[in-house]
Amino acid sequence: MTRTDFLAIFNIGSLIASDGIAQNDSQCTLETTSDSTAEEQKKNLPRATRTRPLGHHFAPHLIACAPECCARLLNTMSTKTRVVPVQRLSQGPGDLSLAEWWEKERKQKTPESQAIEEAVKLLRSSDIPVAFPTETVYGLGADATRSSSVQGIYRAKQRPSDNPLIVHVDSLDMLERLLNPTPQGSPSSTKTPPIALPSIYKPLIDRFWPGPLTIILPNPSGSILAPEVTSSLTTFGVRMPSSPLARLLIHAADRPLAAPSANASTKPSPTTAQHVYHDLKDRIDMILDGGASGVGVESTVVDGLCDPPVVLRPGGIGIDEIRKCEGWENVTVGYKDGTLDVKEVPRAPGMKYRHYSPKARVVLFEPTSNPAGVMKHVLKDLKDTAIGAHKIGVIRTRNWELGLGLASKDDIARTMNPVPSPIGDVVGFPVPVLQDGNSSSCTKVAYDYHLGSDAVSIAHGLFAALRGLDELDVDVIYVEGVSDREGDLAAAVMNRLRKAAGAELRV
Repeated sequence: MTRTDFLAIFNIGSLIASDGIAQNDSQCTLETTSDSTAEEQKKNLPRATRTRPLGHHFAPHLIACAPECCARLLNTMSTKTRVVPVQRLSQGPGDLSLAEWWEKERKQKTPESQAIEEAVKLLRSSDIPVAFPTETVYGLGADATRSSSVQGIYRAKQRPSDNPLIVHVDSLDMLERLLNPTPQGSPSSTKTPPIALPSIYKPLIDRFWPGPLTIILPNPSGSILAPEVTSSLTTFGVRMPSSPLARLLIHAADRPLAAPSANASTKPSPTTAQHVYHDLKDRIDMILDGGASGVGVESTVVDGLCDPPVVLRPGGIGIDEIRKCEGWENVTVGYKDGTLDVKEVPRAPGMKYRHYSPKARVVLFEPTSNPAGVMKHVLKDLKDTAIGAHKIGVIRTRNWELGLGLASKDDIARTMNPVPSPIGDVVGFPVPVLQDGNSSSCTKVAYDYHLGSDAVSIAHGLFAALRGLDELDVDVIYVEGVSDREGDLAAAVMNRLRKAAGAELRV
């Protein structure tokens, strides 16, 4: 069965199953997601990915073959994922415009330009998204004007459908086309009206675009955006990335791209092509490898349509910098570090569901925590675990010492070993733990990683550190927090950590 066959059958089945017919004699269901998801998220998956009852009036032979068809369809979903190097394009066009740069690359038929052309074909005609690098994190891009294409993002990520997507443009001209869609049937020569951009955004665009800043705009009547982009909202978020490679891809496709982070839903955002491959292998066809992302956390999201304006998500641009712009002096914080109520509709990505979570349990310690108190808490945790193998990860920032005092400095120096890891300098060492009610000790294993002491280094390496320790199969990760009052990147870091953590402690 070809992928086209699958999509045709899949869409027809979704239409039939969506008529609200109650289950009758048959209890057959068609499950189109391969991994289990939380019940809350399952209810919010796009129509085409929910579990569907098969009504009693369906043909018996269709009901009978449902299990076999289900298996065949799921097998058809898998695809061989390729990682294609395009790092050279991350250097940018120099003095050339995007159009001149793209024309030059195409004429020279470089391997990188051929990779971009292949990605463009997928974006224009396929319903499977393409992963590509931006300056913040890797994005999972799809044509924002085609519903079936955008639905591919939700399928690949297994993302709840009420979580809106950010649209990426290569220029203000492309943004103008989004705000002023040409009515169907009108001549192409019709004069384009002036851009309907709210004036409050002009100071931000002049200062921060291209860059890691997303603005919220009203979705116009006759919008060309697929409804899945906005998730029932009357607004949409848009940004112009500063990554030359990302803008070149958008320019070459001549399509606005809906692009959330290219990770499996709820997992830490990817800052390398390898992170994307780990999460989305066999779910997407192509990953453009442009090297590591520079910022390491997602874009800041602001809403200037309300008074006072608000920051909906902290990110690469800080609130203090935003306050320096005319009209934004009184901007307020419009987000909370927890999650929204299940019935609330998020106004921007990252507001509602638990995000950025590795497989391991994450325990976040507030920066005011006493290191000695942290050590006692961790040792108690280790004593409370079952006798036997248990591995922990420690992510340090500013105040914790190597090993966190879990063993003597001499013992750590004598027993610690460098551990091969994509994140770099991880050291492992044994931690003898005396079990309560047991005269014998049990040796645990600790992996220690120093993330850095400045906000830029911490933000840049945070997601990679969570992923790196996860790959070492640790059971729990203890993280030294930073003060979110120290600066805007620090606030973004703590926002992500609080969403990832199962607990936040002060000891």
